[in-house]
Amino acid sequence: MIQMPYKITIDREGCISCGSCEALCPSNFYLEGPENKAKVKKEIVDNITCEQEAVEACPVEVIKIEKLR
Repeated sequence: MIQMPYKITIDREGCISCGSCEALCPSNFYLEGPENKAKVKKEIVDNITCEQEAVEACPVEVIKIEKLR
């Protein structure tokens, strides 16, 4: 089976700094800067794990996962 990489992005302007992504997936999300906005540790990943939970939990829907070819 061939694995496709995925790209994870966050619209930091829309982020409300709730921290749900970091709480659910600290392996790939953290809060940074004076406004404590969410940031991705690794944008390109081979497998989606807790990142999907973070997408579903984000109250402002600013986290996106895109399948790359």
